[in-house]
Amino acid sequence: MSQAIDQLPEDRLGAYLAAHVADFGKLQRAEKFEGGQSNPTFLLTTDRARYVLRRKPPGNVLPSAHAVDREYRVMKALADTPVPVPRMRVLCEDDSVIGSMFFVMDYLDGTVYWDAPLAAIAKADRTLMYDRMNAILAHLHQVDVAAVGLADFGKPGNYFERQLGRWTKQYRAAETETIPAMEQLMAWLPGRMPADDGRVALIHGDYRLDNMIFAKDRPEVLAVLDWELSTLGHPFSDIAYQCMQLRIPADPNLGNLGGLGGLDRHALGIPTEAEYVARYCAHMGLAEIPDWSFYLAFSFFRFAAILQGIMKRYQDGTASSTQALTYGQMTRPMAEMAIEFLREQGEL
Repeated sequence: MSQAIDQLPEDRLGAYLAAHVADFGKLQRAEKFEGGQSNPTFLLTTDRARYVLRRKPPGNVLPSAHAVDREYRVMKALADTPVPVPRMRVLCEDDSVIGSMFFVMDYLDGTVYWDAPLAAIAKADRTLMYDRMNAILAHLHQVDVAAVGLADFGKPGNYFERQLGRWTKQYRAAETETIPAMEQLMAWLPGRMPADDGRVALIHGDYRLDNMIFAKDRPEVLAVLDWELSTLGHPFSDIAYQCMQLRIPADPNLGNLGGLGGLDRHALGIPTEAEYVARYCAHMGLAEIPDWSFYLAFSFFRFAAILQGIMKRYQDGTASSTQALTYGQMTRPMAEMAIEFLREQGEL
């Protein structure tokens, strides 16, 4: 793996942050977190505190990808809302400092859970953690985007049409093999797209368990992380994406890609998909989510396109994680799961 991805020029970085972050102190070390697939993330330790740095990968990247500036902007805007985020410190758009754009935020001393079944957690706390995730998602979708300065954070209307076009292009740009299920999905989705219902909300784009920091001593979310795919869009895309991820088999070999597929959710104290969606609808004041088959199938397609981007970065030698090959190889199974779901629903 490239040294440029794993390491930071600590002397130059330390001098920059000392000049731009109040009471920063002296940078003692920068250690890369394992697990992030898109934007390399580092723990910065100074003689006074700890911080987290997120950078855009160096080298050639796909158009509009790795938008750390968008992450910084949205988390800064959410600081005084019911959606928990870390405190933002500085955004650096000067590539000469470390070789690419980056931002620095406060470090939160909590726990990130990588396994959807939450095997190490008591049953009652599992229920509370999933309920809290559900409530925060509804809070996010009810944020007044104009009031927090994000009215121009995305284009209103025709969200799924634009997203289908975007991720089809991203997938084609990163394509390394022909996957029949992806071709079938890309043919099915345009003809089954629901009419635009006018709903516009701030959406996360990658809302799932391992993008959250939980308190160590209680089932509370301290912060929602990884906002690079956030935009103004349709709120149903977020709830469908999380439900899609939870349908993935509970295979420990998949790491944080593993879901709840094949497990008894009631025995675990985790709501079923129907219960989770119903709870979200209750928070949002909705009777139901129509056209669920489309939203779920679109989520599989979009996630498969993201995984294909990881595979492309792996082959190009710019992947941010040693697990990149494992993740990239999940592109085909994700697309095939979508086709299987549509067949079960009588849609194919």
